[in-house]
Amino acid sequence: MAFGLRKRGPTSFERAADGSMTLIEHVRELRNRLFKASLAILVGFGFGLWLAGPVRELLSEPYCQLPSSRLADGRCNFVQLGPADLFLLNLKIGLWVGLILAAPIWLYQLWAFIAPGLHRNERRYAYAFTALAAPLFAAGAVLAYFVASKGLEFLLQVSGDDINTTLDITRYISFITNLILMFGVAFEFPLIVLMLNFVGIASAKRLLGWWRIAVFAFFAFAAVVTPTPDPFGMTALALCLCALYFAAVGVAFLNDRRRGRGKEIYAGIGDDEVSPLEDDRDPVEAGEPVGSVAPVEAPEPVAPPRPIERRYDDVT
Repeated sequence: MAFGLRKRGPTSFERAADGSMTLIEHVRELRNRLFKASLAILVGFGFGLWLAGPVRELLSEPYCQLPSSRLADGRCNFVQLGPADLFLLNLKIGLWVGLILAAPIWLYQLWAFIAPGLHRNERRYAYAFTALAAPLFAAGAVLAYFVASKGLEFLLQVSGDDINTTLDITRYISFITNLILMFGVAFEFPLIVLMLNFVGIASAKRLLGWWRIAVFAFFAFAAVVTPTPDPFGMTALALCLCALYFAAVGVAFLNDRRRGRGKEIYAGIGDDEVSPLEDDRDPVEAGEPVGSVAPVEAPEPVAPPRPIERRYDDVT
């Protein structure tokens, strides 16, 4: 007994990639993916509210570890200036935690909408850069967490013993989260360096030649971004960025060797240098003499036109 197999049509990804999907279908797909992403963020927000207390305690550890931050009963010396400050802070922490927990879902929805418009090699590069972006951001966040404890110790020692310092919980959590965000974004800079090399804008040799400018820019960036004036945080961030830069240059050298860059015919010639020409000119032989042109014969006489028959008009 034979069963007929149902022929499957092209998927939405294939239809979006070959351009057969209409504008209304694109808008409908965007609506569905935004709905799924929003639903995932809403569920993550619910879990984030449940985890807001432990996360707030984790972010408070850099300050609570200091001896001067403890009260007589062992609690951290935090205050809130408004009656709803702690409630709004828990909502904010819950939203951040929800975005992180739901990141695999809403990032997939975003990627599924953008990927059909990219080539195969562009999608492969996007996979690699995404796989590197998350660990680099996490490394920057961990570094910011340890830098915060050193920076707070320095700042509280500057105030002196005659001043009683009490931190507002809302401003303190904003300070820690901004520090983590700044360090995490700064650790994504090597991906920009690799992107410039992979698309062919800058070779590894040229990137290595910029190392003095890069080191100066890293220390200047760390001095501006780091909110604490102590040298520990600035130096730690700048040294990590320098190490990541040289690691990215090493990967760029491997990529150039794999693609055979630097072995072109004019690779060793500067932009304003004339390329050398070999003096292997062959002598030009004399051409054959051109014969005389025969005279053009006179044209035949043209016969006169026949007379027009005028016995009939245009109708008859």
